[in-house]
Amino acid sequence: MFKNVFSAKRLFFSERLRNYSHAKKIATVAVFTALSVVANMFLEMRILDIQFSLTIFFSAITGYFLGPLAGFFACLSGDFIGYVFNSWGQLYLPWVGLSTGLFAFIAGLMFGDEGEQPFKKQIVKFLIYVALTFCICTVMINTTGFYFYFKYIYVSKKFLAYAEEHFGGNGGYFVYLIYRLFINGQIWNSIANYALLFAFFPVLKKIPFLRLHDNAEE
Repeated sequence: MFKNVFSAKRLFFSERLRNYSHAKKIATVAVFTALSVVANMFLEMRILDIQFSLTIFFSAITGYFLGPLAGFFACLSGDFIGYVFNSWGQLYLPWVGLSTGLFAFIAGLMFGDEGEQPFKKQIVKFLIYVALTFCICTVMINTTGFYFYFKYIYVSKKFLAYAEEHFGGNGGYFVYLIYRLFINGQIWNSIANYALLFAFFPVLKKIPFLRLHDNAEE
């Protein structure tokens, strides 16, 4: 299933971008970086206390189209540039940019060069992508980063109140993990993004400029 996934040529660009000229590669990465800035600045909403964004969805599409490292660079750069233009006086949170890039990187590894495949194989790969990115990006990187941020830099009164009410004031990491996933609603944001991604992937593969073998330059 994962033959040649970690080959050197696949780590930089997807097959479709490897068929582009150098100038077109740079321009394409720049376009996706700009789109990432827009996604980070404007494609967010809050419903009750739950913040929804399209970060996972857009990062996965970026990695799928650009490839692992190109997608990682575009999403990481897009997150930082978005912060520069819309920081709201807050500190830059580097773990958010790292996780955003990794959503793209893992998608590029798993989906960047795949052509037509059996439906069952696509489902298995998609479920592996969901498990990997949720555990690595959402749980390990983002939750750990925000836990130490709220513990040592900006104390979250809402989290402390939750910990006091439900865990006798124990504000440890696993308590924060529960709080972030189910009270802050990151589990629902993740499910919404993965569901949207699952619904759109078959459509994306039918769009001419996104298909693998329709972009070769003579």
